[in-house]
Amino acid sequence: MGKKIKELLNKGRGNTCPEAERKEMLGLFHDSSKEYAVKKQLLKNLHAVEPDDSNHPNYKWMFSNIWRKIEKKNASTGTRYLNSFAKIAAALILGLVIGTYVTSIKKTNEPLYYAAHSPEGSVSDILLPDGSVIFLNAESRIKYSIDGEQGIREVFLDGEAWFDVAENRERPFVVHTSFYDINVTGTKFNVKAYNDDSKVCTTLEEGEVVISSSEKLKVENEVVLKPGEQISFDKSTRTINVKKVNTQRFTSWKDNKLVFVNMHLKEFIVILERKYGVDMEIKNKKILDLHIDCTIKDESIIEILDYLKKTLSISYEMEGQKIIINSN
Repeated sequence: MGKKIKELLNKGRGNTCPEAERKEMLGLFHDSSKEYAVKKQLLKNLHAVEPDDSNHPNYKWMFSNIWRKIEKKNASTGTRYLNSFAKIAAALILGLVIGTYVTSIKKTNEPLYYAAHSPEGSVSDILLPDGSVIFLNAESRIKYSIDGEQGIREVFLDGEAWFDVAENRERPFVVHTSFYDINVTGTKFNVKAYNDDSKVCTTLEEGEVVISSSEKLKVENEVVLKPGEQISFDKSTRTINVKKVNTQRFTSWKDNKLVFVNMHLKEFIVILERKYGVDMEIKNKKILDLHIDCTIKDESIIEILDYLKKTLSISYEMEGQKIIINSN
């Protein structure tokens, strides 16, 4: 399989590559079964990547910088977090080098997209070709185009992501969620848009974003968010609410810190499953109406469960890969 992937990557980046082979190469980045083989081959090829012209970023320098930071972080935190940083490095490098491959192949009339996925139990840091930075929370996916419809920069999001968008007023940046669109020039904001959550929320840290209609939701008057504001769309009632919030509560996850204030246990369980990659079963559904206040930094799932056991008077047991929670 490694030899085949190498051949596809080398052929696909050539300017004379046939359309069919180029599509086959790009298809590698959407096949989760080949994810690590593709990353391995891209890392081998990275040292040979040379920008076509001065308008391209210096990918060699960027990669060296990224890798030094990761090694420094590993040295300071110990091997316990090695796997987590390896996942972040792989996702970041993947986004970086895919941008190189995509921008180096012959352009067609159709926008070219690449995808990234942050699996359960991890947070991924991605550097886009335009200089924008995206943090993907656990079990989140994006599809990105550097030259979408009408030349705009486009991101399609399923899950949660924090954005630091490079300013370019001539090429707007649009985030498409399943219910509304977020129009950006250059700013920092968080979007939580998991398909199975009851709400879609956008929280603005810096700059300005404009919420506009999509195919699923018609917004009569566009909503302009100011720093410190959050817009939430309730899927069941189809209502929109804008309020002032402490943005750190909604963005600290990218720094491996979660803050919960008066949160329903039902929502808390879903977040734990995503963060730790576990499956949890609730025997007594009544306890889902309980509320929790806590902050999670480096605690293990067992430490969190022990805390719940003390504060909410619940019990838990392990059955294989599943955690069973019940009331005392």
